[in-house]
Amino acid sequence: MDFLADFFIRFLVQFQSPTLGFLIGGMLIAALGSKLKIPNPIYQFVVFMLLMKIGLNGGIEIREANLFAMALPAFFSILIGLAIVRVGIAIFGLLPGVNSADGFATAGLFGAVSASTLAVAIVMLEEEAIAFEAWAPALYPFMDIPALILAIVMANIHMKKEENGGGEVDVNVWGIVKESLRGSALSALLLGLALGLFTNSGSVLESFYEPLFRGFLSILMLIMGMEAYDRIKELRSVAHWYAIYAGFAPLLHGLIAFGLGYIAHLLVGFSPGGVIILSVIASSNSDISGPPTLRAGIPSANPSSYIGASTSVGTPVAIAVAIPLFIALAQIVFDI
Repeated sequence: MDFLADFFIRFLVQFQSPTLGFLIGGMLIAALGSKLKIPNPIYQFVVFMLLMKIGLNGGIEIREANLFAMALPAFFSILIGLAIVRVGIAIFGLLPGVNSADGFATAGLFGAVSASTLAVAIVMLEEEAIAFEAWAPALYPFMDIPALILAIVMANIHMKKEENGGGEVDVNVWGIVKESLRGSALSALLLGLALGLFTNSGSVLESFYEPLFRGFLSILMLIMGMEAYDRIKELRSVAHWYAIYAGFAPLLHGLIAFGLGYIAHLLVGFSPGGVIILSVIASSNSDISGPPTLRAGIPSANPSSYIGASTSVGTPVAIAVAIPLFIALAQIVFDI
């Protein structure tokens, strides 16, 4: 009982974070019918600033990192992304009333990674003074790209087999990879990584991107909260299975990642903060790169199902529940 009481106290303390306050505040003002609107170009710019900072920082640290220590977490990231999609597709295949294309797209979106959730996790770890490898956020593309590719490839194979009566089909895998890499989120993150790796970008990181990071994150959380409330209306118009999946899947995915991260901790010394980062990106669902990639890759899927499930339920659960949960769990497991 003492263990559970300690766990829930630590869990509730995480809700005092100002980052979560902006998310909940956005949902509240949307629920009250506020006319406040933040233009989409500002949203795109804020996301660019956050990912550029994360990429620069990751690239600088990778340059001096022990690549052997990074290899196992990177491999686990790929494995987790593929497993989330494969299991998600199997789950939706068993549920009545779920369109197969919608199931593929939803599984893909929940296997991909949310940049905003990752940014929130970084800030909360810094507030808790929990150290992590600066290259840990660079695990993002190792999970994101394989998940999106697998979902789109499996959806195309499934649909073309149906059209051809079960015969052999060809799918342009490289085209899907290129489409994923051209997405705005991955483009910004990978550019930041490259600049951090190959240029002396430490001064611009410290003087420009670092001081603005938390302010821009608060704006992003406000936008996410307002959008989450608006998307609930879309989710009501499609099968309730998506809402149920979006409610439990982030926690299940994060727990699987936490277990693999713990193995990496034992084998290569992956830090407790790194384990939390891995768990959070596994529990997140893509809100920037995933929707346009899936819309192009699986055009027959209904965006209300996968985007509604992700934005209205999955992302709030990942930010407001999963991050505090995994920080509290790590504090218990690693005694930090």
